[in-house]
Amino acid sequence: MSARLDHLVVAARDLASGTAWLEARLGVTLSPGGAHPRMGTHNRVLRLGDGVYLELIAIDPDATPPGRPRWFGLDEPALAARLAERPRLVAWVANTDDLDAAAAASPFPHGPIHEMSRGDLVWRITIPDDGRLVEGGAVPTLIEWPPGVHPTKRMAVSGCSLERLTIRHPAPARITAALSTIGLDEAALDVAAGAPSLAATLVTPAGPVVVD
Repeated sequence: MSARLDHLVVAARDLASGTAWLEARLGVTLSPGGAHPRMGTHNRVLRLGDGVYLELIAIDPDATPPGRPRWFGLDEPALAARLAERPRLVAWVANTDDLDAAAAASPFPHGPIHEMSRGDLVWRITIPDDGRLVEGGAVPTLIEWPPGVHPTKRMAVSGCSLERLTIRHPAPARITAALSTIGLDEAALDVAAGAPSLAATLVTPAGPVVVD
């Protein structure tokens, strides 16, 4: 079993304002994304390298309500209040070659595994029944793409890359141990003590930018 950082999740109160904010901050144009019918959300994306990207996600006002809590805590009033101020880096996703084994091995409850789609893309992903972020987003959502398939292959080269993802948690040793359990050990990850939070340092054409 092995895993690697797959993508960062930036949530916004709506996709249009989130896109404008993020493009102005990074100085690049986001690539088109699509809709997630089962979750009532839609997105834009930004390639950060081979197999690594940033996802900007928001509730889709034109979608049918999913009849369950949306993923990444998007229905949480506390997060909605924070998103009213500006978009936020709320989660990160780890790509594993054996999702069932990784979810079973992890000491944190990731929730059931769901079959998901966006257009003709399909994947399997963990989503807690209550939709909330695991350990405030410090613990990654787990994802498995079909062999040979990854959305970055369809994304334009952006000139941006991930330099470092800083993960803060009151018990950093527990987070580090959990990542090791699922076979994830990357130099770009920095786990430190503190209230649960994420901060990504991105290299952009205009220089380094922190997204948190």
